[in-house]
Amino acid sequence: MPHRIVHMLRARGRRRPVMLAIAGDSAAGKTTLTRGLVECLGADRMTAVCVDDYHRYDRVERRDKPFTALHPDCNYIEIMEQHLQLLSMGEPILKPVYDHSTGQLVRPELVEPRDFVIVEGLLPLHTRLARACFDITVYLDPPETLRHRWKIERDCAKRGYTPDQVRAELERREPESAAFIRPQRRWADIVVRFAPVAGRTDPPGTPLSAELLLRPTIDHPELRGVLDDAEHRAMHLKLHRDTDGRPVDALHIHGYVSSEECQVVKKAIWERLGTGTEIPEALGKLSDGTDSGPLAITQLLLLYHLLEANRRQAA
Repeated sequence: MPHRIVHMLRARGRRRPVMLAIAGDSAAGKTTLTRGLVECLGADRMTAVCVDDYHRYDRVERRDKPFTALHPDCNYIEIMEQHLQLLSMGEPILKPVYDHSTGQLVRPELVEPRDFVIVEGLLPLHTRLARACFDITVYLDPPETLRHRWKIERDCAKRGYTPDQVRAELERREPESAAFIRPQRRWADIVVRFAPVAGRTDPPGTPLSAELLLRPTIDHPELRGVLDDAEHRAMHLKLHRDTDGRPVDALHIHGYVSSEECQVVKKAIWERLGTGTEIPEALGKLSDGTDSGPLAITQLLLLYHLLEANRRQAA
């Protein structure tokens, strides 16, 4: 089986990149999460790849198609799989580039994998062969009402759409989102959900809280000491039932706590990474320049997994 061959090749002694997948629907926050990780580790150690560039058709050509950009038939899935395999083995690729501001396919670019490779997009976990290329997998799962608001704001500000056009496209995409995007959630090691806390009325500008489902498919950091240090205010861990009914740890990170309380948690987790450096200022930065403690802690936990995987390879 091809996916088993990929597992075996990646298990060999040769040093290779640590591969992280961040999947989710359009405007779920994938780029924001990725950007902070890249800035923390540095572009000299981190390569970021967007697999939404593997569209078969440009925006004009798609108007006459019976599907949207979310459908696998609208994307070169086989080429994406091939490129993911090459990157996971430490080999460069010539990646297609889709210009989201114009909706056109432009000149491809050479991508050379560094110590860490983050792959973000709509369909990075769609096939078994693609999933075999990753060490850590993440799915972003915000409430749909919140994601729709983010998409309207982004597409109107950066891609030249009107709000009515974005709403119409969201409605058109919904069947394919349900069929192809959301099913990837089941393959994620970590499911991340940024949202307000139900039942709370926080003042405007309060950062969203986060819930992280920590599935036992990978080894997660021991957080007991961190939780004790924070007196369970900045975050808490509890047992949760996943969508399939199985028990899973749910880490709740509260956006309403003070920045000082959040800093205690961030410092405790950062010290466990053993980098010997100060906490990067890029952690938790939103696209509007404001800070989010839950985003910063989420990024720290992903950094833990990236650095631990890299240490295991070095050992």
